[in-house]
Amino acid sequence: MLKEVCVENFTWVPMAIARGGNRIELCDNLSIGGTTVSHGVAAKTIRYCHLHHTKVMTMVRPRGGNFIYSNEEIEIMQNDIVHFKQLGTDGVVIGCLNESGWIDENSFGQLLDSAKGLDVTFHMAFDHIKPEYQLEAIDWLAEHGVNRILTHGGPESSSIEGNLNRLKELVDYAKDKIIIMPGGGITDKNLSFIASKLKISEVHGTKIVGQLDLI
Repeated sequence: MLKEVCVENFTWVPMAIARGGNRIELCDNLSIGGTTVSHGVAAKTIRYCHLHHTKVMTMVRPRGGNFIYSNEEIEIMQNDIVHFKQLGTDGVVIGCLNESGWIDENSFGQLLDSAKGLDVTFHMAFDHIKPEYQLEAIDWLAEHGVNRILTHGGPESSSIEGNLNRLKELVDYAKDKIIIMPGGGITDKNLSFIASKLKISEVHGTKIVGQLDLI
């Protein structure tokens, strides 16, 4: 079971790895769902993680709010992806939608072009795709080389335990196509239960190796 620990600054990274985190997702502003981190935080985190044989997935998202981006914002994300690639990130966490609630295929394709050679996670923008289109979205993302989808299985306000049936549908459908990585409300307390129900290989969260506190 790969445990991806989501952190919003370097401070928590050494503790997350020491407690058994296998991969770091690096972002800022978790209170609004995560945004792009600074150069300094990314450079320090990537360097430290690689010295400790841990991979880093870097969030690229220029702001909070919806996932419908202007051409200028897509260009900003492309530049950030190239920058993080130069810093040595192992992968990026990206996503964008159109006004119809479907993947913005053209814009996302541009992001994928910039991310060539990197591991790619489509983030929780997936949960804003209408449920009736999500299986089709899994196929589209798999066909375009995305490695995994981070999903809560339902609205952000819902409990992860209440979404297990839907998550199981997504996991089963995506088998041998793309990784479904559940996140949002998974902790070291409920991880074993959720993993046993879903038969998953990767999980994501801020507390999957316990609460990260400075003493």
